[in-house]
Amino acid sequence: MDNQIETAQCCPDSVSQCSVTISDFSDEIMLNILRYIPSHDLMVSVNRVCQKFRILCLDKSLTTHIHLHKEYSATDEAVKRLLKEVSGDVRTLNASGCYWLSGSTLEQVTRCSGVVRLDVTGCRVTPTRLSRLLGSLRALRALALDVGPGFALQQLSAEGKAALARLRELQQTLLAASYGVVPCCSGLRSLHLYLEAGEGRQEAGGCAQLMVGQSSVPHYQNLRWFSARLAPGEVNRTLLALYLAVFSLSVPSGLAGLVVFVPGPAPPRPGAVAALTERMAAADGSIVRALQLPRTWLDGAMLGRVLAHGCPAYLNVSRCSTPGFNPLHVLLGAGRDLSPLRSLNLRGGKGEETMDGESVRALVRACPDLVRLNLSATHYHHAPPAGQDGHLCRALGCLAHLRSLALPACALAPRAPETAAARPDLGLPSSSPLFGLKKARRVGVPIYQPCSEDAAHQGEDPAEASCFRPLLEGCPHLAELELIGAGFSSAMPRNEPAIRKDPAACPWSCLIGDAQLAVLGKLRFLRRLTLAHLPGVLKGTGLIQLAQGCKDLQALSLANLGSLKTVNYTQALQEVLVHCTQLRDLRLEQPYFNANAAFFEALAHCRRLRRLCLVSRHGTFQPAAAAAFVQRSTSLIMCHMFMGGTLAACKALQKTLLDSLSASRPALSVVVYPLLHEDLSHVIREMPLCHLDEITLFKSRVAEEPPLLVEEARAD
Repeated sequence: MDNQIETAQCCPDSVSQCSVTISDFSDEIMLNILRYIPSHDLMVSVNRVCQKFRILCLDKSLTTHIHLHKEYSATDEAVKRLLKEVSGDVRTLNASGCYWLSGSTLEQVTRCSGVVRLDVTGCRVTPTRLSRLLGSLRALRALALDVGPGFALQQLSAEGKAALARLRELQQTLLAASYGVVPCCSGLRSLHLYLEAGEGRQEAGGCAQLMVGQSSVPHYQNLRWFSARLAPGEVNRTLLALYLAVFSLSVPSGLAGLVVFVPGPAPPRPGAVAALTERMAAADGSIVRALQLPRTWLDGAMLGRVLAHGCPAYLNVSRCSTPGFNPLHVLLGAGRDLSPLRSLNLRGGKGEETMDGESVRALVRACPDLVRLNLSATHYHHAPPAGQDGHLCRALGCLAHLRSLALPACALAPRAPETAAARPDLGLPSSSPLFGLKKARRVGVPIYQPCSEDAAHQGEDPAEASCFRPLLEGCPHLAELELIGAGFSSAMPRNEPAIRKDPAACPWSCLIGDAQLAVLGKLRFLRRLTLAHLPGVLKGTGLIQLAQGCKDLQALSLANLGSLKTVNYTQALQEVLVHCTQLRDLRLEQPYFNANAAFFEALAHCRRLRRLCLVSRHGTFQPAAAAAFVQRSTSLIMCHMFMGGTLAACKALQKTLLDSLSASRPALSVVVYPLLHEDLSHVIREMPLCHLDEITLFKSRVAEEPPLLVEEARAD
């Protein structure tokens, strides 16, 4: 009887009669599916399918939190309709980076009177429009916005100022020298500052005015979180000093997070910083969650005082290895429980520091739950002890929870590089009569030949036995990896001319070639990969196996691989792009790179590509091939190319793309400009900050930012 029932269930006729469609799914299953669809698509397209879908699209689980960040297909009409439909339910609205939305679209936010958290960073918000928003959003407790030139606090209405006084969390990006809306926010518990003011007479004059009127800035006794991230420039440093001067008058007790990032040489340490760290350590019952200070502001005594009351979850001491102060030694010698640490940045300064392998092993034992670790811009040269394998990667393989890792390229070298001094057969003494006549043997890295499947079954791949293997086996769920040669500097500038001379590579990093890159293909969960300053990569064949193994790679950044005079891995790169079907972001920086028709044809296989950045000193591109690629890649919304060519050719390509595609792609950002042009810094200031910071400018991103929201810093 059981056999008869089983046979009946497997009969094709019975299967056809019992077919299940998506309309037969339960509401819970359907809501879980719809949660992955952008909010504006739900209201414009999905809710038109049938009555059931319309009801589900208006479910509060989908309309309470509206996330438009990086939803580049959201047009003004779609967002207006979305806000009209969900105006009564939405509590959180994140429109950060939506630089293409018009001011009239933002006016529709006034319908959403119940919004508690609003993020309009990158959007055009005038003081008049801000007054209307604040006057309508009486429940608002968290606000993020940009403050541009010409902003005047006096233009805000009385209702707007009253709404600012009720805020508990504020994030503002200052595009000009200004206090923004801070003077009206007397009840803040969390303050995030992004100082992006440009150099100029107006900005300098604005700082002078702020110095005169700084007494109008309130005191923040309730502040629990303070962070400030600066763009390069003296104006931003002066602006930071003015903000910190307030704390010297009234130091908040129980500060849970203090994050200050100053690129380049830091200004003298203000007295308020020492007072802030002392109150962080002295407050009864307070727990420090995050700490980051510039290299010249932090010393062993100050770090020890903070650690005395507990280890923070986020600690960034990058570029702090000044003479006499080793942050890692202070951290291990504090005698405290380091298990709460989840994100640690020990990035070096100029790539001259040497990593202490034994201290890193002690750190791994003390912090077994580390999730993000940055050890880049340092050197690690493995010297194997007699009779044991004490390589750094074996220690890092013990971090089972590790998801993001940044390492110097030389850390993967299993041995010291061979030199002519150690190999007498590689050359002849200058006194030999044959000197200059006999052809010298080429010194370099052997070309890696991928193993076939048959050879792999017969024996172990030599790359499998590399020192990198313990890390791959111990951290199989690694999602973000950066391998950056110590001393690497990107040719893409911020506020200074482009770099015209590449730094010398560490000899140990020359041992990292295609064989080591092929092993990375075992990281099946890898989503973000950065490879920079690896002179040992010759033909790029290891990149092919890497792409075949990491099928879900979403962000790829390659910079200065192999020879800097000739690009030897072009053919391999084209094959790599064919396998990167899930790629969203691609950044390629390589001198003398030729972006020809074959390259763009291979890039067309990345059908999900949304952002492309090419940086190449003395590089060339084919305008017709580039234009055809951008036009047929419907998902692409950013194309930044900084290469060679004349200014007229670059502007012609940029104008062609913008004129033909801006109507169909409102979010399209196209910048084509000569890399070595003297006016490049002015062009950079006009780019959307979200693209500039996330992909156009090269930097190590592992453990650079603390968690976006800290529970202790949120409003009650």
